[in-house]
Amino acid sequence: MAMYRYVKTYPKKPFRKPVIVSYLLMTLGIGILAWTLWPIMSFFTYDQIMFAKTVSPVDEGGVRVTAPVAYAASGTASTDPNTWFPTSPQKKVVAPVNSYTLSIPSLGLKDATVVIAGDDLGKSLIHYGGTGLPGEYGNTVIFGHSTLPQLYRGTQDYHTVFATLPTIKEGSDILVTYDGVTYQYKVYDKVVVEPTDLTPLEQRFDDSYLTLVTCVPPGTFWYRLNVKAKLVRI
Repeated sequence: MAMYRYVKTYPKKPFRKPVIVSYLLMTLGIGILAWTLWPIMSFFTYDQIMFAKTVSPVDEGGVRVTAPVAYAASGTASTDPNTWFPTSPQKKVVAPVNSYTLSIPSLGLKDATVVIAGDDLGKSLIHYGGTGLPGEYGNTVIFGHSTLPQLYRGTQDYHTVFATLPTIKEGSDILVTYDGVTYQYKVYDKVVVEPTDLTPLEQRFDDSYLTLVTCVPPGTFWYRLNVKAKLVRI
């Protein structure tokens, strides 16, 4: 007599590869977004007090005064320094030396080229024509591009050369070698201003000053960071 046994089996659930891949891609996307936005968010958090005190002036009625972005027409931060302050274009000066170098040891920036009255921030830092020369009485104003600090490449890429400048501390040294002489400047202040604020171009002749200008928050061109330094006299 034949014996039969009925055994009930359940089919195995298929491996849901598409769902896993979707979750992985979603996680990767969130990670990239956080990686991109973190420098901007941390800038507003870390520099909140400095930002609040120096930007967004108000009129007598307490209304915030917003200046138009100088290069809003292009939608991007221009490599032409003449578009940064269209109401106060730089002067084409003739100097015995038309370029020099700048180093910021605390940021790992070494011997960045600075061109006097240059016209391409993608190739060098720009000494705004008409502002004081290094070591002399007056205010030396130097422009440089910035981007996300994760993309910082120092002098290998002048589109990122000032990417870490917002992290500079008061008391940090800035070294400028001009015409064979190295001048030591020490940072005493940093402020954030509107893009059309012309105060960084102001000249004071009681001493030798240096102002570094770049766009902030990192990766944007919404505002300008002015790092102010004064010559150390030995």
